[in-house]
Amino acid sequence: MSLRQVYQRPAAELIGCADCGLVQLLPPVPPDAIAECVRCKRPFAAPARGSIDTALALTVTALLLLLPAALLPLMRLTSFGVQRRDWLPSGTEALWNDGYDSLSVVVFLFSIALPFVYLGLMVCVLGGIRFGIDARLGKLFRWTAALRPWVMIEVYLVGCCVAYTRLESVGTVNVGAGGWCLLAATLAAVLASLKLDEQSVWDALPPHQSLSAPKLPISCETCELMIDAAREHSACARCGARIRRRKPDAIRRTLALVIAGYLLYLPANLLPVLSIERFGRDQPSTILGGVHELITAGLWPLAIIVFTASVVVPLIKLFGLSLMLVMTRLRSRRWLVGRTRMYRFIDRIGRWSNIDVFMISILAALLQFGTLTSLRPQPGAMAFAAVVVITMLASRSFDARVMWDAPGSAA
Repeated sequence: MSLRQVYQRPAAELIGCADCGLVQLLPPVPPDAIAECVRCKRPFAAPARGSIDTALALTVTALLLLLPAALLPLMRLTSFGVQRRDWLPSGTEALWNDGYDSLSVVVFLFSIALPFVYLGLMVCVLGGIRFGIDARLGKLFRWTAALRPWVMIEVYLVGCCVAYTRLESVGTVNVGAGGWCLLAATLAAVLASLKLDEQSVWDALPPHQSLSAPKLPISCETCELMIDAAREHSACARCGARIRRRKPDAIRRTLALVIAGYLLYLPANLLPVLSIERFGRDQPSTILGGVHELITAGLWPLAIIVFTASVVVPLIKLFGLSLMLVMTRLRSRRWLVGRTRMYRFIDRIGRWSNIDVFMISILAALLQFGTLTSLRPQPGAMAFAAVVVITMLASRSFDARVMWDAPGSAA
């Protein structure tokens, strides 16, 4: 059963764009076509890429594989005649024991807790649609949309790869059963997201959109259901989100978070993020130092990935949000489409900056051989994790529709 067969769209329907706020008529969309906003080019409906059965099966597979990934060893390091193992919770425990409680909580939430919650909710939503159960599915799917940016098992997997390359210089590294399960769970989760058309899921949930919209409609920013303006500040009938014309205090909140991001970016890149003690000699390392080590080892692809994710991406987010804030303040109508596309881009890439944080948690769990070799996280790691979280919160708090509210910008 195709996702688009769960609910057949009407001949045409009114829809409000979540990025520019324009209310427009969405014509029938052929199965192999992509519907875009006529003003900001935001995709409304992607081509039907799979069936609900396929998406449900892949999500269940990812959830089942994540269980052994959390219970079995990810990697084994043998050095100085001693073997150490790393489980998914080991990095969290190591950071906690070293006194980095906040960093430990961040790693636990993004790599363990939220992936399980997200996949469990997705199984409930897709299973409910598949078997015709409508109760509260809209609210559950809204929660999955809110959690998705913070679910970072694929980012954690890349962090494992970076840690693997750094551990090879210390001893013999073997991937455990949990590591292979984590790889398979990540692939299944990524394939499930590729097979899933979010708009078609919303279309399958009641109440359905119709052509006869209210005289003064407001679009729900989560599910894009058209609702009468008189119901502003009430709950959406489909997803339960609070109906608002715009996010409250979006400019001021984003500005405060961007300033905090700038203030933390320098210590995050200048202070050591970890320190390795070998035979009594302390060797602190910064993010750029880790990139240099990868280059020295001949691992150019990983070095480029780490440099881009840890150094370039946070700057892109901070500069991009700064540009949007300034041009919105000036009520500029220049590059509105480009700025909107930039916003969509930076909202999606911020999570990949957490590669170094996950890598540090893995190394902290494995590199513990007493006076021979031991690793400790440093304050730079905490500052860098704060930059990642703050920039993600900044992009989530910004409302792209305010850029289109400049006088005369309406189509």
